[in-house]
Amino acid sequence: MPTYSLFATTPKAMENLLTLELQSLGIENIKATVAGVAFQGDLETAYRACLWSRTANRILLVLNSFTVKSQDDLYRGVQEINWFEHLNPDDSFAVSFSARNSEAINNTHFGALKVKDAIVDQMRAAFNCRPSINTEQPSIRINVHLQGESAQLSLDLSGESLHRRGYRDVSIKAPMKENLAAAMLLRCGWADIAKRGGTLLDPMCGSGTLLLEGAMIAADYAPGLLRDYFGFIGWKQHDAECWKKLRAEAVLRKNKGLSKLPVIIGFDKERHTVNTALAHIANAGLAKYCHIERRDIEDAAPAESWQAGLVICNPPYGERLGEEAEIAELYKKFGTTLKTKFQGWQAALIISNPELGFRLGIRSQKPITLFNGALECKLLRLNIEESAFFIPKAHTTEERIAQVTENVGRVSREPVEPCTQQPPAEIENTGAIMFANRLQKNLKTLSKWAKQNAITCYRVYDADLPEYAVAIDIYQSEQTWVHVQEYEPPKTIDQHKANQRLAELLAEIPRVLGVNREQVVLKIRRKQKNTDQYEKHGDTGHFHTVIEGGCKLLVNFEDYLDTGLFLDHRPIRLKIQQQAKGKRFLNLFAYTGSATVHAAVGGAIASTTVDMSNTYINWAKNNLALNTTSGEHEFIQADCIDWLTSEAKQAQPRQYDLIFLDPPTFSNSKRMDDVFDIQLDHIKLINNALSLLANDGILYFSTNFRRFKIDLAALAGVRIDDITAISIPKDFARNAKIHYCWSIQKCVESK
Repeated sequence: MPTYSLFATTPKAMENLLTLELQSLGIENIKATVAGVAFQGDLETAYRACLWSRTANRILLVLNSFTVKSQDDLYRGVQEINWFEHLNPDDSFAVSFSARNSEAINNTHFGALKVKDAIVDQMRAAFNCRPSINTEQPSIRINVHLQGESAQLSLDLSGESLHRRGYRDVSIKAPMKENLAAAMLLRCGWADIAKRGGTLLDPMCGSGTLLLEGAMIAADYAPGLLRDYFGFIGWKQHDAECWKKLRAEAVLRKNKGLSKLPVIIGFDKERHTVNTALAHIANAGLAKYCHIERRDIEDAAPAESWQAGLVICNPPYGERLGEEAEIAELYKKFGTTLKTKFQGWQAALIISNPELGFRLGIRSQKPITLFNGALECKLLRLNIEESAFFIPKAHTTEERIAQVTENVGRVSREPVEPCTQQPPAEIENTGAIMFANRLQKNLKTLSKWAKQNAITCYRVYDADLPEYAVAIDIYQSEQTWVHVQEYEPPKTIDQHKANQRLAELLAEIPRVLGVNREQVVLKIRRKQKNTDQYEKHGDTGHFHTVIEGGCKLLVNFEDYLDTGLFLDHRPIRLKIQQQAKGKRFLNLFAYTGSATVHAAVGGAIASTTVDMSNTYINWAKNNLALNTTSGEHEFIQADCIDWLTSEAKQAQPRQYDLIFLDPPTFSNSKRMDDVFDIQLDHIKLINNALSLLANDGILYFSTNFRRFKIDLAALAGVRIDDITAISIPKDFARNAKIHYCWSIQKCVESK
């Protein structure tokens, strides 16, 4: 058999595991790199890697490497291969294309089309017919990776990602991929624990992925054995006899390993996830070997007959801020369960927020970095023994609770009441001290950054500690104001404890930030329905002028849930200001018109500001009036969706050089004729906005819907650049999902 250059891809931080895995398969000449491992071998080596790798995503067989300085270079490099050696004219293929730091090609869709054209043109010229495109299960899948000017052209022998073992129902939402679950288990030494007869227990098993991967590792069960499709099956050079031999060997090893499988147990409190896990276990042929029960975390306990082993789970991360206090309580319960019922065991869990690990009250070994998709996480490994136990810093004694309770009644719990009552001057409480230390640390870093960048309004704390789930914003006006929004605690959290914690932080904020208590305004941020966040809740009429990027803007701390200035949009407003000179600007869903002010101050020759609320239109007018500007600026009170639809239908629609489109996530306001849903309606909304965009103009589209997915296929024909990373300022960097933002431009061919 000939020797090939091969490359195995894997998620970041799993390269060493993949290297060890390939070495265990007898593979030599291995070189690890970022998110992958290069190696050499014959077809049997490649097939064995496809069948046995638990941590790889794909196995690529390198066909050619070449330099790409232009689009034609890519076309020629692909045509250097004789594609008839790999597929017949009536076969099918698919192309995966990726590019980084390339000046020649930065659009992956275009790059894939260029590769496709090169293959199709070669086959059509030779046979007067062409292979078809099949993105699901093609005869072969071609992978091209362009790094700078260096291109690597490969056959994807895996066909689809190897993390898809074949046991999981594709209709089930799965937060954890199978190769991540395998990596967790391998990092915890599960293979050795299993050999000693140790039990594997997942007390929050969800769809059963950790249990199934653990069973397959313990049973010497090849992870690719259940799959009926690989990328080499339809390849002309496929060695069917070699593949048949490897599969037969894997079946024998599995059957032998299953006879020695230790106890595999899963618990979950949700009935539907238990049923899902049972279905997946049955799909893997492991129904006789894995047991699932419906139990809450507090009821998780080992049977006397189970040998001490490994407790492992993927608990909720609590990404949404309103959930974090509830998640913190879950981690405390989990820690208590481990300490009281699993002494002598080992435990492991993966978390995205290191603060949650302290809630367990058990010291961990050095955390290991892993990635769950794009989310950086830490794998905590624990030895459940008394010497590792500690009391979390957030623990509150009854004596300290009594000190705080005396003052709880002084703190208003109304949604938008300002903090006028006096919380205690000092609270000797470790939780409060931890909060104060965090706030002080954030202030030291962010105040220096704000001063260097002439920023007067910024977020200094955002639920950094789950027990103190508030957002704290500093506004520097004629005096410094502190705007505090508490994320309403879930109903499962004791109201007394929630009030106590609120009193603690309200006592610390004035001291740490150096302001009078009268300058601290408290609001409760509940889950909003429709457009409640924009409704008026007070009538003080107290407005304060702040400055942002040389623009004067009015804010109100008492009358509305929000202040009139979305601080996370500061970078995009400044970008609009920088680009507005001599431009026509359209501000849709304009709120208080702060982006309009930036455009006008930046030299826009004209602007149109559209919002449904007369209150906010007047606020926007007042904002503009504070500033010295030129140009023509109009304000329109209208339903933005209706207005935009109507304007787009005009024979000669208005034309703008800059458009800012920041719609709500959802609305069924009485003032709207229909229900609006950003996920369902964003295509129509963007296309209508593009009708008003000049050929060389830029549309900035933003949304704060955390689960939003932009439909790139439906928006084909325009250039879409994800600028989320540069649109999120430093003071919001802790919350990368505060919003998403894209720059959208028309693709206009030069004549």
